[in-house]
Amino acid sequence: MSGAVIPLLSLDLRYEHDIVLARQRARELAAAFGCDGQDQIRLATAVSEIARNAFQYGGGGTVQFQVVHQRPEDAGVLVARVSDKGPGIANVQEVLNGEHVSRTGMGVGIAGARRLVDWFQFVSSETAGTTVELGRSLPARTAPVTAHDAQQVSTAVARNVPPGPFEEIRQQNQELVHALDELRAGQREVERLNAELEETNRGVLALYAELDDRAQELRRASEAKSRFLSDISHELRTPLTSVLNLTNILLMGADGPLTSEQELQIRLIQTSVGSLTELVNDLLDLAKIEAGKTTIRVSEFAIPELFASLRGVCRPLMSGDAVALHFDDSLAMPPMRTDEGRLAQILRNLLSNAIKYTERGTIRVHASMTPDGLVCFSVADSGIGISPDDQERIFQDYGQIDGPIQRRVRGTGLGLPLTRKLATLLGGTVSVTSSVGCGSTFTVTIPRDYDGARMAAGQALPDAIESASLRRAAHATQRAS
Repeated sequence: MSGAVIPLLSLDLRYEHDIVLARQRARELAAAFGCDGQDQIRLATAVSEIARNAFQYGGGGTVQFQVVHQRPEDAGVLVARVSDKGPGIANVQEVLNGEHVSRTGMGVGIAGARRLVDWFQFVSSETAGTTVELGRSLPARTAPVTAHDAQQVSTAVARNVPPGPFEEIRQQNQELVHALDELRAGQREVERLNAELEETNRGVLALYAELDDRAQELRRASEAKSRFLSDISHELRTPLTSVLNLTNILLMGADGPLTSEQELQIRLIQTSVGSLTELVNDLLDLAKIEAGKTTIRVSEFAIPELFASLRGVCRPLMSGDAVALHFDDSLAMPPMRTDEGRLAQILRNLLSNAIKYTERGTIRVHASMTPDGLVCFSVADSGIGISPDDQERIFQDYGQIDGPIQRRVRGTGLGLPLTRKLATLLGGTVSVTSSVGCGSTFTVTIPRDYDGARMAAGQALPDAIESASLRRAAHATQRAS
């Protein structure tokens, strides 16, 4: 073993009782350097076994005890160096692996001794005999052993009168009984832990069964909700569309001119029905998203065309000239490949809110590209603004802020939550920066290519992909009605 070596004591293996003495000295030295009882027994047993081999097969030998420091700051390793001048061992590796057993049993003890120690070195040849080094690391709490410490320990151990062979046998028996008691205690602890694990497993299985039942209940409830919304949408949309068509006919004067009061009342009816229609549409979209039934219709389109469509949709919502709506130039923007209808719905919701809560000033829509292939749409207004405490609440279902303007133009509280969920479906995000009285800026970040967004987000949508032209036609029909 390499490193700084501090000798302790040595003894010759001439007689059989010297084997017992080597065992005793190994245990006494280990105890003197602070090793616990188990480490003392392990080292003493390993030294005894190797010393017995040296005596029986090597015709005797020597046992040298020493402390070896691999590093100066370490406590050290207590090493017993057992050497003989015997014929050596030809098949060293088989012996070390415990694979070779001679007629006399040689080889089994060497492999067993190797498992009892921390450090083990084995050298054997036909001309130089066999040398085995066995070591146990001293406790980490022990200060590094110096030459002075080694001299004191060696002197104290050498003064000890070793007990006789019978006393050593008695002590070995006591050690075996103690080891058996520890094994029984360990076995009882293992049995107790196994019982606890079995009980825990039964609880976990019961919990999983309950979770499965709850999951099935939730699926049934979600399916029932989706069916209810689908049925109610059919029942509500038809009469709502009829009422809208009738109000349009009346406002056109098909049955004669209307008085100013009649026109006002019909327009109030039209506004109320339009709000109900918007609520039904938002509820249906949210239900489809939660049920995983949303269809993503991918197509390639130009951003300037999208802005032109939004400009036409939002123009009727503007009242007077107090608010100016600007769409920044986007001719340099590359085309996008995503769901144009869903993106238009996102921006339309943001523009509708901006128009509602901006009494005067400017609303500006801007599009830009990021280096990693994302398109950022921003809708900035000079309206009433949103306090930092409310900026997350507005994205919660039915979350609304109390205020004079909000009470006058109160919405459903579903537009912004739906906007965020639609953006997530397209692989994007929605964020807001705002302060009270200074306006708000909502930013939607969408990947330019939906396929890349789906791979990045890890989303799997079960619905088929349809053409964008059908989606635009559906939106146009809905808006006209």
